[in-house]
Amino acid sequence: MKILKQMVVVIACLGMLAPLQLMAAGLSDKDQQAIEQMVNRAVQYLRMTGQSDDGSFSKEASPAITSLVTAALIKSGRPVEDPMVAKALKFIEGYVRKDGGIHQDGSLYRNYETCLAILALAEANKDGRYDKAIANANNFVRGIQVGADGKVAKSSPEWGGQGYGKHKRPDLSNTSFFIDALVASGASEDDAAIQAALVFVSRTQNLESEHNTTEFATKIEDGGFYYTPAAGGTSQAGKTANGGLRSYASMTYAGLKSMVYAGVDKDDQRVKAAMSWIKKHYDLSENPGMGAEGHFYYLHTFAKTLKALGVDEVEDAKGKTHNWRSELISELARRQKRNGSWINTKSTRWLEADENLVTGYLLLSLSYCTD
Repeated sequence: MKILKQMVVVIACLGMLAPLQLMAAGLSDKDQQAIEQMVNRAVQYLRMTGQSDDGSFSKEASPAITSLVTAALIKSGRPVEDPMVAKALKFIEGYVRKDGGIHQDGSLYRNYETCLAILALAEANKDGRYDKAIANANNFVRGIQVGADGKVAKSSPEWGGQGYGKHKRPDLSNTSFFIDALVASGASEDDAAIQAALVFVSRTQNLESEHNTTEFATKIEDGGFYYTPAAGGTSQAGKTANGGLRSYASMTYAGLKSMVYAGVDKDDQRVKAAMSWIKKHYDLSENPGMGAEGHFYYLHTFAKTLKALGVDEVEDAKGKTHNWRSELISELARRQKRNGSWINTKSTRWLEADENLVTGYLLLSLSYCTD
């Protein structure tokens, strides 16, 4: 009987995807149909298999996954009244803390978990029901930004960044989520916290400029981005022989998106250098610089960044023009499993063996293919 009721809910909710199809951004009928089919199958997987009875998705890994999936479901056309979404939101609400943070007890990932919760609650906040929770969470993550307490000098490479929260080292990934959360909360590009984050983001780019005089700035200078210049510097793609930190795609797109949200002009040398790197390494079959590792995090960041830039096409190093939306749709259609989910079959790094997380990433990616 339970299965029958769930099937009725699935069938009733499938019709809610019409607004998504009508808002497709210059896509062909074939691409629009592919999006609708992929979203329907992914939502059915999440409803029938992915979600636990308490409303969570993979809570054993992190409540942040539930937040990411919830944001993806709403952006994919699911209303907050949908039982699956309502249960997930109730689960997230259970992690709201007195200090405004939205995370587990004793969490080592306070920034990460709270920022993703903000993104989910912001998507569900059309009627203002989460105004207070979002405002408090916003204040919480602002308070743990490196340098917010005045104890770190602006000249320090970590100033303005955000880390997971388990140690003092900030990184570009967490700083990118932080900026996303502030923007979703209504912050403008000239917001003080976003501008402080921009200082850190600029220091993660392989480009010497007035904005980046770190020890790594001149070692590669290819315009790409890496993980962090703090605590001795780290790139997940490794170092060069001269001690440079290798650029890779997921961080390059994260860095570029952060600059766009911070109001950096398209003619700024930082943006131009990043776009030059992207043209040289345009590829959807892997995470350039990292191969299979972080592939679906990359595809999500790729789509969100190009949408933020407002570009429909990308020209590669050979002069070939790519309709990134159409190519992304084809790539995701090819990789979707029969049960409607997606998973990284070649690398388990960064939790990409978790079907719920990866399915959340790619539902978001498809949502960025629409206006």
